[in-house]
Amino acid sequence: MIRFYNTLTRKKEDFEPIREGEVSIYSCGPTVYDYAHIGNLRAMVFYDLVRRYLKYKGFKVKHVMNITDVDDKIIKKVQKDGKSLKEVTEFYTKAFLDDLKKLNVEKPEIMPKATEHIKDMVELIQKLVKNGHAYKKSNSVYYKITSFEDYGKLALLKADDLKRNASCRLDDNYEKDDVRDFALWKAYDDSDGDVYWETALGKGRPGWHIECSAMSNKYLGETFDIHLGGVDLVFPHHTNEIAQSEGATGQKFVNYWLHNEHLIVDGKKMSKSLGNFHTLRDLETKWDPKVIRYLFLSAHYRTKLNFTEKALKDVSEAINRLETFVDIMKTTKPGKDNSEIARIVDENRMEFEMAMNDDLNLPEALSVIFNMTKELNKTISEKGASEKDLKLITEAINKLDSILGLDLSSVEIWKPASEASDEVKKLIEQREEFRKKKDWNKADEIRNQLKKMGIILEDASKGAKWRKL
Repeated sequence: MIRFYNTLTRKKEDFEPIREGEVSIYSCGPTVYDYAHIGNLRAMVFYDLVRRYLKYKGFKVKHVMNITDVDDKIIKKVQKDGKSLKEVTEFYTKAFLDDLKKLNVEKPEIMPKATEHIKDMVELIQKLVKNGHAYKKSNSVYYKITSFEDYGKLALLKADDLKRNASCRLDDNYEKDDVRDFALWKAYDDSDGDVYWETALGKGRPGWHIECSAMSNKYLGETFDIHLGGVDLVFPHHTNEIAQSEGATGQKFVNYWLHNEHLIVDGKKMSKSLGNFHTLRDLETKWDPKVIRYLFLSAHYRTKLNFTEKALKDVSEAINRLETFVDIMKTTKPGKDNSEIARIVDENRMEFEMAMNDDLNLPEALSVIFNMTKELNKTISEKGASEKDLKLITEAINKLDSILGLDLSSVEIWKPASEASDEVKKLIEQREEFRKKKDWNKADEIRNQLKKMGIILEDASKGAKWRKL
């Protein structure tokens, strides 16, 4: 039985989906006005982990992740760049999808755009007005938070605890009855330029929060299984989603809320002013996106992740150990049956699942994988392995890797320098000379040059080995 830590109840709970064998998931996607930073991408890899493990456990997953392509920040970007809303959002949507592909993040089943669901948002807002949860003021529509008795339950807040002189969202600078109320529909303003829709609510555009309520309701229904997001979204975004959705339908919105913690860089909050703000484009010139993915997975999703150069080097070595193990399995010559192998695989698979069933404790599960490879290496070196044994190991690794998403099965076999092209062989020989002289900087320059050529190296006692990326 899988147990998730539910933010709504602040405790671990047995996961029981609404429909047996099926899981409905909604996760908050990007606001497409800039490149996604690594904090955003950690969340995306977390979402991917959730869906991959549920699939591993045999569930049919229906995952919806929105694309916010209308927002105050986007409008400012449109005006700054002198481009259309579509030009800006399509460019950054493509960039975001490219990042997901590089990080081997599976594409959700449905990725709706906010601008394509204005009608759904308007209908939901009209329901809220009818139910007494929303009101119109100066052509904008606001949610009256005091009308919803359970407002703030996700964030452990009460409406009365919110300061009346502080808005729930700083960019909701519109006239309203109570500054704690938030905008569902924003009346057109000249600063919006040509970003507006003519609707039954008047000329304007939707507020940020209503987008997710409308799209999750459309594709997953009034109540669904799991809502994913970062801890920064608990309040106000997810708090407001609950108020909107439950205020409109009268039904429970979500059964399980899972939130990933922040990513920090070198022990500090990531910010452009500190010079520690990174996108995948910044990092992939030096690091394989696979390494970055592994680093995101290496810390439990509910703990802060400290993104450092040392951490990247450490996980790079960890991946190398896994890839070397796969290489050994590919090149081991079959021998006699080894009864130890099935036992080692079965016992470690069970331990892996026990760790993952405990609120996706992947750090513990990863240690199980390395323990398994260590045991298997030992027994194979002592007793050998039959073709059947090697196939069992390969299938087990591939099954576990379906969760990790490292594509270990596609790893090229390591080869000696003698089997490289003349150009690569010459560079490897030059690097060996620099290593003998302990000129590590020059040696690293050649390693990076080879990497750009699609070749990675591993230093061994008999000289460097190589393989294609």
